[in-house]
Amino acid sequence: MTSQIFKQLAAILVFVFAGVINSNAQQSASDMLNQLAKLQRLEAMQPDSIGPKYQLALQSLNFAVMNPNAPQTENIMAQAEETINKMEKMKDADQSDLYTLRGFFYMVRIVQNPAQNGQRYYLSVMENYEKALRLNPNNTLAQNLQQKFLEGMKQHTN
Repeated sequence: MTSQIFKQLAAILVFVFAGVINSNAQQSASDMLNQLAKLQRLEAMQPDSIGPKYQLALQSLNFAVMNPNAPQTENIMAQAEETINKMEKMKDADQSDLYTLRGFFYMVRIVQNPAQNGQRYYLSVMENYEKALRLNPNNTLAQNLQQKFLEGMKQHTN
């Protein structure tokens, strides 16, 4: 029963993310991969800068949520996690943004395999978004992702 709920949740999350994710929702997977490669080069050229790391992690997660079963997705998820870990070690990293990216990371894991990962990561998603919004109540990305996640859960509990 629970895995059925999480399968339905994953289907809704994929659909909802299509509306949440910016212009990448209109791009093909190959366009998104090309954009990720450009962001990787930019990040490598500016290793001490948060901005390129944030964009690389965010766009990697956007790709993964839109293409949860693509052959490249696991490598991209590993890269996103590594990038988030690097950001955490930087003193000027915005903690609200870090929690938002972590929440998004775990949400993608649920989308990838709802039966296995739904119960495993549900609390992590919620806790990270709540922490992000406690630190910055105006974090629009955290607000949108949390809202869509809650809406998806609410639809499956009614």
